[in-house]
Amino acid sequence: MTDSPKLPAKPLWKRYLHLPGNVLALSLVSLLNDTSSEIIYPLLPAFLALTLGASPFAIGLIEGFAESVASILKLFSGYLSDKLHARKLLVFLGYALAAVTRPFLAFATNWEQVLLVRLTDRTGKGIRGAPRDALLAASVPREERGMVFGFNRAADHMGAVIGPVCAFLLLSWFAADTNSPTAHEYQQVFLFASVPVVLGLFVIVFFVREEKRTLTQAEYAPVKLSLTHFDGNFKRFMAVIGLFTLSNSTDAFLLLRAQQAGIAPPILPLVWMSLHFSKVCSSIVFGNLSDKVGRKKLIFAGWILYALVYAGFAFVASAWQAWCLFLIYGLYFGLTEGSEKAMVADMVAEEKRGTAYGLYNLAIGITVFPASLLFGLMWDQLNAPTAFLISAGVSILAAILLLTVRPGALSTEQ
Repeated sequence: MTDSPKLPAKPLWKRYLHLPGNVLALSLVSLLNDTSSEIIYPLLPAFLALTLGASPFAIGLIEGFAESVASILKLFSGYLSDKLHARKLLVFLGYALAAVTRPFLAFATNWEQVLLVRLTDRTGKGIRGAPRDALLAASVPREERGMVFGFNRAADHMGAVIGPVCAFLLLSWFAADTNSPTAHEYQQVFLFASVPVVLGLFVIVFFVREEKRTLTQAEYAPVKLSLTHFDGNFKRFMAVIGLFTLSNSTDAFLLLRAQQAGIAPPILPLVWMSLHFSKVCSSIVFGNLSDKVGRKKLIFAGWILYALVYAGFAFVASAWQAWCLFLIYGLYFGLTEGSEKAMVADMVAEEKRGTAYGLYNLAIGITVFPASLLFGLMWDQLNAPTAFLISAGVSILAAILLLTVRPGALSTEQ
């Protein structure tokens, strides 16, 4: 079977003009949520390290553990969305939990409290992620999935362009000394973070639709939470994803490295914004390209580029080099995020897609925590360049093993 179906010649802008309402609504929600999240995220490493005195190990623990829990919960939420045929409700609950939780960062006085808040926030991400992806995949035919996931990721990343700008403006407004903000000044910024995600809840309620399908007798068969109902090719893809994630520690370390290279804390949100602007542009272009040239080719290229960027961070010595590396790093996301999700949808039947996305996120979840934890330990016990170079080596190994996966092979095991 070929990697990707042939498409009729059609200008990219025309394809985006005809996106379904569900795709537009869910993408707007992603934009609003990420605006909220990214007001916080680029300030968090400096807040933890400089204001609360957290070590690189503690930062790795916070972000790795929070993201790991989120990814593991996506397994169960995806499974429930298949079993209950109620994806929209789980999407709403996941975003609602984030809206309630984020303001509590404004009252944190130690890194352990930040861990608790981030863990609860990421629990919301775990609840909503797989059902949302299943709704997106069901909104379009197979030959448009790469474009749709690319568009959704672009909207998500556009929120991450807007969020850091808001963070920069708010911090500049509240901080008496922008080179050394106090804990209270950081916390004032964090209080504003829930406003956009609350707006997203209204979009979900009024504009997201879940089509009620008439299921066949086979589709009424109990959905089981197990890898045994997926074929060896899909399992191999999950294993390779997990291996790559071992190299993919929290981006908080990249921000910390950028700060060491000479970028002042108030400028970090702008660096983060530039990264996500790169993600927006590359997601739109490469998501559509994956429908034409194949998912696996783009994922392979993205993982190799990731290795080169991490090798670059091992030797970064000035602010301008850090800026360049962040811009190039954004291309990795455009090459891989939409392509990976579209490839999962290509490999499984629709009635098992929520569970498949849950398993995909489980493969990430069980490795993202040790990835960040080990990276923090290597940074503490060895040095930053060694940690970055080891991660680059693991990503190259994963890229080589990806070549053994057949991307267009539909899982037939029941």
